[in-house]
Amino acid sequence: MKNIKDMKIKKSGFPVKVIQFGEGNFLRAFIDWQIQQMNKKGVFEGSVAVVQPLDRGMIEKLDEQNDQYTVVLEGLLDGKKVQSEEIINVIDHTVNPFKNYNDYLALADIPTAQFIFSNTTEAGIAFDPNDQLNDQPAKTYPGKLTQLLYRRFKNGLPGFQVIPCELIEHNGDELKKMVIKYSNLWNLGENFVTWINEQNDFYSTLVDRIVPGFPHDTKDEVFERIGYEDNLLVKAEAFLLFVIEGDKKIEKLLPLSKAGLNVIVTDDMQPYRERKVRLLNGPHTTMTPLGLLAGIKTVGEVMQDRDFLPFIMDEMHKEISPMIDLPKEDLESYAQVINERFNNPFVHHELTSIALNSISKCQYRLLPTIVQNIEENKVVPKRITLAFSAWLAIYGDLISGVKADDTDDVMRALKELKKSPDYLESVLAYQEFWGRDLTKVPGLLKTVKQNVNALKQFGARHVVQEINKGA
Repeated sequence: MKNIKDMKIKKSGFPVKVIQFGEGNFLRAFIDWQIQQMNKKGVFEGSVAVVQPLDRGMIEKLDEQNDQYTVVLEGLLDGKKVQSEEIINVIDHTVNPFKNYNDYLALADIPTAQFIFSNTTEAGIAFDPNDQLNDQPAKTYPGKLTQLLYRRFKNGLPGFQVIPCELIEHNGDELKKMVIKYSNLWNLGENFVTWINEQNDFYSTLVDRIVPGFPHDTKDEVFERIGYEDNLLVKAEAFLLFVIEGDKKIEKLLPLSKAGLNVIVTDDMQPYRERKVRLLNGPHTTMTPLGLLAGIKTVGEVMQDRDFLPFIMDEMHKEISPMIDLPKEDLESYAQVINERFNNPFVHHELTSIALNSISKCQYRLLPTIVQNIEENKVVPKRITLAFSAWLAIYGDLISGVKADDTDDVMRALKELKKSPDYLESVLAYQEFWGRDLTKVPGLLKTVKQNVNALKQFGARHVVQEINKGA
C-alpha cells in the first residue's frame, strides 16, 4: 500500500498567516482543519508555520510526510452520520526552536503572519523566573512567545492576534499577564509593553472537539478504506465548537463563520466554558483513572459498562450539573449531547490519551466541582472525589496498573512529595499544584485517604459498584 509521504500532494502555497505552537493531534484536527476549510472556501488563503514547543516532539515525523496528514471525521452531526477523510495541506513549514533557534526567531520577520495559536496543555501557560531572554529558547511557552514578540517589536512590524487554545480559565488574559511579567523581568522597556498592549490582541477561548488521535487498534482497517498509509493520521468527531471572547474584529480577520464553521464570538464565554469544562472534560478526567485501573481502555467501553455508565451519569447529573449556574433544561440538553458524543461508535478514544498532564487537569476540571459541593452543600461528592483520589494514588505510586505522565516540573515535585511520611497530606497541601492548601477543605483529606485505601484493598470496579449501590 502506498504511503502519504510518497504521494505528490502540493502544499497550499499560501503565505504564512499563522504561527502555531504545538504539533499534537488536537491542533492538527481542530485549528489546522478549520484553516483548511477556510482556504477551501476562498475566505482566508493562508498557511501555517508550526513550532515544536517542547524539546521532544514530532515535527520530524511531520517533515517526513511533507508536513501533510489526514483528518478522519466520524460521528453524528445534526442527527446525520458523518464518515469522511481529508488530507490537510495547510502547514507551510515547521521549526524546532531547540535545534534551530534563529529559524524560530525568524518567524517574527514574516510580514504576512497575523495569528498565533497554541495548545501546550493546561500546564503550558506558566511563568518561570529562571527563564532568560538570551535562552535559546526560553523554557516556558510564554517565555518563548515573549522572545518572538520582542523580535517582532524590534523589526517595527505590527503585532499579532494571539489565540491560545489551552484549557484554562481566561487563557488569553493569563497568557498576556505572563508575557508582561517576562517583559518586566527581562527589562525590555516601557515601549515594548506599550506595543504589546496596543498592537497585539489576546483572546480567551473555549475549544470543543473530541480528538482521539491515531487509531492504533483499527489502523489497518482505516488505511484500507482511505487507500494509503499515514502514520500521523488523526481521528476526530464531526462535532466542533470554537468560542472566542474578545474584540469582534476577529470575525473579519479570521472568517471561520464564512466557512460554515461553528464559531461563537462573544463578550462573555464563561457560561460556555463552565458547561464544557465541567460536564465534558470533568467526566473524561473522572473515568480515565478509574477505568484504566479496572482494565477499561476507551471512553466508549466506559459508556457500555454496566458499572461505569451509571457512575458517570450520576456524577454528571448529581454532582456536576447542580454546581453550574445555567438553566436546568440547558444543562440536561448538553448532557444528552455529551452522552451521544461519548458513545460515538466510530471513535475509539483511548483513556491513556486523556491521562497526560492530569495534575493540571484535576485542578481545572475536577477541583472546582469538588470544592463547590463541599462549600455549598457541606458534602464531599463521592464520585468525582474518588477519581481525584485515584489520580493522587497513581501519581504517588500508591497503586499499580497506571503510570503517571506529566511535565518535568510536576514529576520533580512529586518525587520530593513522595518522600514525605504522609504523601497524601503533603500533596494536598502543595499549593503550587492546586492554588490553595486542600488539607484545609473540610473532609477532603479524610475522604481521599479512605478512597485510596479502598482502591488499594478492593480495586476500582468494586468501589464504583459500592458507590452505585448507595446512589
